[in-house]
Amino acid sequence: MSKNHFSRLRPELAAMSAYQVPDASGLVKLDAMENPYQWSAEINALWLQYLSHATLNRYPDPDPEGLKHQLQACFGPQHEDIALLLGNGSDELIQLLVLAIAKPGAAVLTVTPSFSMYQLVAEMLGVDCHCVPLDDQFELDQAAMLAAIEEHDPALIFLAYPNNPTANLWSRKDLEQILTASQGLVVIDEAYGPFASASMVNQIHEYPNMLLLRTASKLGLAGLRFGWLAAAHELIAELNKIRLPYNINCLTQMTMQFALQNYPVFAQQAEKICQSRELLARGLSALATLTVFPSQANFLLIRLQSHSAEHVYTQLLAQKVLIKNVSKQTGLANCLRVTVGTDEENQALLKALEHALSS
Repeated sequence: MSKNHFSRLRPELAAMSAYQVPDASGLVKLDAMENPYQWSAEINALWLQYLSHATLNRYPDPDPEGLKHQLQACFGPQHEDIALLLGNGSDELIQLLVLAIAKPGAAVLTVTPSFSMYQLVAEMLGVDCHCVPLDDQFELDQAAMLAAIEEHDPALIFLAYPNNPTANLWSRKDLEQILTASQGLVVIDEAYGPFASASMVNQIHEYPNMLLLRTASKLGLAGLRFGWLAAAHELIAELNKIRLPYNINCLTQMTMQFALQNYPVFAQQAEKICQSRELLARGLSALATLTVFPSQANFLLIRLQSHSAEHVYTQLLAQKVLIKNVSKQTGLANCLRVTVGTDEENQALLKALEHALSS
């Protein structure tokens, strides 16, 4: 492409960085908060049989009401004033929300550290994004949040609950105060809801500006790319105007329908992951040279005390264990994030980490 052709691109693209996904081939993959368990051979066979009825020559259902009813039956809210909007992963819904408010003077507000996609999408669409630092215990700095709402009047606020990468749940009272103080939309992102002890799902109908974001990725279907947004009917109707038609392909729709019919399998896997999380946390805590933070998600945040995060990350990689180095994020100095894997993967991590800390 000639230099003249590049001049047609938005100039701010030159300063942006693409979202990086490392190659995990041949590695124990504990960097992306995926469910480590696959379906049994029996369920897999039933799924393939179910998909055999797909009509690939036709466009998919543009608004699959049956699937929405299944989602509400499994996850809520079952409230007549609340509707759902489906997305190609929660990332598409985040992008759609920012697109909906992207006009001169509009701003997005979130916290840091948190899910990087909130700020990245805002930057992509040319919307100012303001990030309020969490306190040293990764709790909301409520005074700073309320001051930022007053100063910037954000059209959109993103709050991950539990938060990524810190894995904690914030005070329900603080969230409700933010919902009340904001004149804009407030998104409660419950991507890690299957592993948490609390949810805001039953509060949606109490706050007309609240939207609840969920995903199938952490549940065990990361390869499917499917998410959903719950909010007041009137708000969903407006957002639906900018959703691209046929955004959920027929194979995704059918797989989600099949998965929800077999939801107890995922519930059992989530319970197993929570049990493994506690065992892994104890195993990590036994390594006296690091701190393990409490988790309400399917991952653990650790802070190294006597080794650099970069050194340990590199040493683990040399032993074919891939985790996430988050040490360069605001407030996460010398921190690493590890996904809860299978028992075998967790043991491989502990063994590799013990070796890395002794080197």
